Amino acid sequence: MRFTPRSGAARSLVRRGLVAASVLALGSTMAVAAATSASAAVACSVTYSTNEWTSSPGNGGFTANLTITNVGDAVDGWTFAFMFPNSGQKVTLPGWSANWSQSGSKVTATNLDWNKTLASGASTSIGFNGTWSGSNPTPPSFSLNGVTCNGTSSPSPSASPSSSPSASPSASPSASPSPSSSPSPSPSTSPSSPPGTHVDNPYDGADGYVNPDWSAKAASEPGGSKVAKTSTAIWLDRIAAITSGSAGDNHMGLRDHLDEAVRQDAANGSKPLTIEVVIYNLPNRDCSALASNGELLIAQNGLNRYKTEYIDPIAAIMADPKYANLRIVSIVEIDSLPNLVTNLNVAKCSEAKSTGAYVQGVQYALNKLHAIRNVYTYVDAGHHGWLGWDTNLGPSADLFAETARGTTAGYASVDGFITNTANYSALTEPYFTIDTKVNGTTVRQSRWVDWNQYVDELTYAQAFRNTLISKGFPSTIGMLIDTSRNGWGGTARPSKVSTSTDVNTFVNESRVDRRIHAGNWCNQSGAGLGERPKANPAPGLDAYVWIKPPGESDGSSSAIPNDEGKGFDRMCDPTYTGNERNGNSMTGALANAPVSGHWFSAQFQELLKNAYPPLS
Repeated sequence: MRFTPRSGAARSLVRRGLVAASVLALGSTMAVAAATSASAAVACSVTYSTNEWTSSPGNGGFTANLTITNVGDAVDGWTFAFMFPNSGQKVTLPGWSANWSQSGSKVTATNLDWNKTLASGASTSIGFNGTWSGSNPTPPSFSLNGVTCNGTSSPSPSASPSSSPSASPSASPSASPSPSSSPSPSPSTSPSSPPGTHVDNPYDGADGYVNPDWSAKAASEPGGSKVAKTSTAIWLDRIAAITSGSAGDNHMGLRDHLDEAVRQDAANGSKPLTIEVVIYNLPNRDCSALASNGELLIAQNGLNRYKTEYIDPIAAIMADPKYANLRIVSIVEIDSLPNLVTNLNVAKCSEAKSTGAYVQGVQYALNKLHAIRNVYTYVDAGHHGWLGWDTNLGPSADLFAETARGTTAGYASVDGFITNTANYSALTEPYFTIDTKVNGTTVRQSRWVDWNQYVDELTYAQAFRNTLISKGFPSTIGMLIDTSRNGWGGTARPSKVSTSTDVNTFVNESRVDRRIHAGNWCNQSGAGLGERPKANPAPGLDAYVWIKPPGESDGSSSAIPNDEGKGFDRMCDPTYTGNERNGNSMTGALANAPVSGHWFSAQFQELLKNAYPPLS
C-alpha cells in the first residue's frame, strides 16, 4: 500500500479511539505459584491491551490483544481465564489463537494444537473482539491452569527488556527522553566490537552484502557496472523464496545468501558485514493494493501458516551458529501496520484488523527474530505521503508502540523503523520547507502538499522518531530511509526556487519530486537512483539503504498470470486516470512492466539516467 491518504476522505477513515489502549502488565516481579500435582511450578505474566471505539453514547466495541508469558515450568496444555469487571463487557466469538467462551462475566480461553506447549520463558499471543456498555475496564487479574498470574502492576506493559538474552541494557524504555527532545545520532559503535555482538547501529563500520543475483543483472545493463556492487536487500516474499530452487527456478534461497555473506565477510578483512532481509508474507499482505498481494489468506489458516511455514524456517536458518558473525537486518512486513490506521474501509484490511492477524504476525516475527543475537529488526513506518498528517502519524506511532509492548522483550524487540521502502518520496526538498509561504499562503495549502505536515522524507523520518520516543521507545531507536529510487535527477530536476506568487505553481516548479501526485507509487516515470547506502547520514538516522533493488518492478502494467499470488493493480497501468486517493490523477507508471519483483530493464535504465547525486 503506497497510496496517499488524502486530508479529507481517506484520512477520515481512521476510527475514533482506534488507539485508545488500556494496558495492564502483570509479572514484573514474579512470584512462583504453588506446584501442581505433577510437580510443575505454574507461573505466568500477562499483557492485556485494547483498541476501543464508541458506536453510540455509552456503548461501543473493542479489540483485545493478550500475550501470555510462561515464567514457570514448561506447560503442555493450558486454560486461561479472567473476569470482566463490568457485566456489559462481552466477547464476540470466536476470537483467535485460542478456543474462547464466556459464562456470565467469566471468560475462558483454551489452547489450540499449535500453541498448547509453552516452554519456560515462552509466550503466546491471543485475542478477541468484544462489545461494551457503560464502560470497558481492564480485568483485575488473570489465571493460567487455575493459578493466578501474580505480580505487580507496571507502567510498561511488557516484560523488562533485560529479560531477553539479546536485549541491550541501553534499550530500556526508561531511558526515553521527553517528547520534545530533538533527534540525535545513534552512538557510534567501533568496528572492533566482538563478532556477534548486538550493537546499537548494525550499519556503523560495516560493509554491505552484495546480492550476486541482483549484481549480475545490474552489471549486464549498459552503465550498470557503476552500481552493481551496491548493497541491496533480499526479499522473501513467499514461502518458496526461503529455499533455493523451490519455486521452480534457480534463485538463491536464504541459506545460499547467508553462505555467500559469510564468504564476503571473510574477504573484507576485519570489518563486519551487514545483510538485509525483507520479511514480507503476512496473510492478506498489502491488503489495500493488488500488485504485491501475497500467497496467504487469513480465512485459509494464513496466520498459522505464516508462523510455522514462513517465520519459523527463516528464524531457524538465521540462528545457525555459522552465521553468528553477520549482522542480519530484517525489514519486518512493509505496508502492513499502517494499513490498520488508514485503510479499514478495504475488506482485507478490516479483516486483518478484526482478527488481529497483522499485529500478531508482526509480534511473532519480532519475538522469533529478536531472540537471535545478531539479528536486527526494523519495522515499516510508511512514508511522509502516507502517514505525514497528524491524524495518521500519531495513531500509527501508538499502534507501533502497542505492538512492541505485546512482544516478549517489549520495546527492545525493535531496533528501529524504516520509511519510504520501495517508494519514491524525495529525501529532501531543497527549495522549500513546510514553513514556506507564497504571497502569504502556506505551501500546505497547495494541491501537492495537501495539508501534509511534511514535504520530504528526511524531516518526516526524524519527526516520526521523536514521536516514537515519546510513546516509550528508547532514545537509541534508529531510522532507515530507502533511497534506492528517490533521487529525481536528470533534466526535469529544478535547479532553483520558483519565483511564482501562486502557491500551486510555486510548489510545482520548485519540487524535485516530479511525480504527478504524491500518492503514485508504481514504476514511476522520471525517477532516479537516490543517495547511495551509507551509515549515520543525518541526526537520528542509522543509514540510507537500498531495500528495493533498483530494476525490480513494482507491478505489471497489465494483467499477467503468475503463481506468486500477485494481482494486477490499476495504479501500475499508465493509462489509468486514477481514483480519490491520488486526486484522480494519471498514475505516471512506466509501460510494459513485468510482475512485481521481476527485472524491468527499461526502469533500471531510467533510474541510472536520472540518478541524484549523479553517477560518476
